[in-house]
Amino acid sequence: MGLNLNDKKAVVAEVSAKVASAQTIVVAEYRGIQVGHLTQLRAKARAQGVYLRVLKNTLARRSVEGTPFASLADAMTGPLIYSISEDAVAAARVINDFAKTNDKLVIKAGNYAGKSLDKAAVAALASIPSRDVLIAQLLGVMLAPVSGFARGLAALAAKKGEGAAPAEEAVAEEAPAAA
Repeated sequence: MGLNLNDKKAVVAEVSAKVASAQTIVVAEYRGIQVGHLTQLRAKARAQGVYLRVLKNTLARRSVEGTPFASLADAMTGPLIYSISEDAVAAARVINDFAKTNDKLVIKAGNYAGKSLDKAAVAALASIPSRDVLIAQLLGVMLAPVSGFARGLAALAAKKGEGAAPAEEAVAEEAPAAA
């Protein structure tokens, strides 16, 4: 049974709301994938904060109309699953990782911040580390000079401490002999 007009409007409104706050949309053909595998894909997507939905292509076209993602309308043919995320990398990573393990999921196109992506570009986007990893790497780079300087000062202090200790002992030994 198909959707009536009010249901279609509700779906378009829901997807349009997700698209409005999205940075990335990835479109993949899911022909021939078993229901159990799609359930696993949805669970992974949910865990990473990705909105994953199978939509009628006409409803999806209406949802992206007038947005930076409008260029995806040309790729919206066939049985498609739409992966939408606010995180720039999450949508691409979920679909790309699943496509590696299931050859029936075929990435058709993507769009990141208004720029169209082909299959290779989606894979490249998916290989970028997550935001948390990038922040940790940046912090490591920023702390490296400071921690190197601190280690150098500690080594210098230890060296001076070793050199100073015998001299202090010699002065302490000479003092009772002089008295």
